[in-house]
Amino acid sequence: MNSNPRQINLLDTVRARGTVTVEQLAEMLGVTLQTVRRDVQRLADEGLLTRFHGGVRVPSSTTENIGYPQRASLNAEGKIRIARAVADQVPNDCSLILNIGTTTEAIAQQLLRHTGLRVITNNLNVATILSGNPACEVIVAGGSVRARDRAIVGEATIDFIRQFKVDIALIGVSSIESDGSLRDFDLREVKVAQTIIAQAREVWLAADASKFNRPAMIELGTLSQIDCLFTDADPPSPFPALLERAQVRCNIARAN
Repeated sequence: MNSNPRQINLLDTVRARGTVTVEQLAEMLGVTLQTVRRDVQRLADEGLLTRFHGGVRVPSSTTENIGYPQRASLNAEGKIRIARAVADQVPNDCSLILNIGTTTEAIAQQLLRHTGLRVITNNLNVATILSGNPACEVIVAGGSVRARDRAIVGEATIDFIRQFKVDIALIGVSSIESDGSLRDFDLREVKVAQTIIAQAREVWLAADASKFNRPAMIELGTLSQIDCLFTDADPPSPFPALLERAQVRCNIARAN
């Protein structure tokens, strides 16, 4: 395509960050929201960008997730808002399972002042964070450590988690598709997440707005298995109807 320098700069910015809001683009590029929206639309029409509610990202692969360092920086502000909203709802003196993901790691940070928690996790980053809370017992699942993000996966992990029944599973996913399916990229990770869902009395899903309509290859479950969704913006159509049909409570951690 024949892009002008401003559009090339916009594209490079999104590629560097992975996901960014329209407001952030306007601020970083020093242009109006109208200009950003017009440029984003043109780049999306060319297949160079993918739009989602409130922002834009690089087109996603259905077979491979983006790298951990990039995921950790994507929509970090939104993830913090989600994590605070989750922590506000988690009571003291309860049992939890936290799975793999940068959003669950943000949640762990917000649980550092809770007392009487017993937390099971297959995420070494979560375990490291919560070990800083002396009023929290952390139980780490066995299995194979995935070097790129310190996740623990495999059949040993599944067998370990099956020993427990917890009050709340706090899970993240890579994708929520328009048919109501929850999806991810790694079959071993998916099998562990499915076991976590089965071993919880309530399942809370923490997913920022970029996860809606993002394609991923492997089905983890459906919205009907979720009790509460925590996100950072209003879900786009058709998700409000899907959430209502599945009787999922939706908690939106909006920006102030």
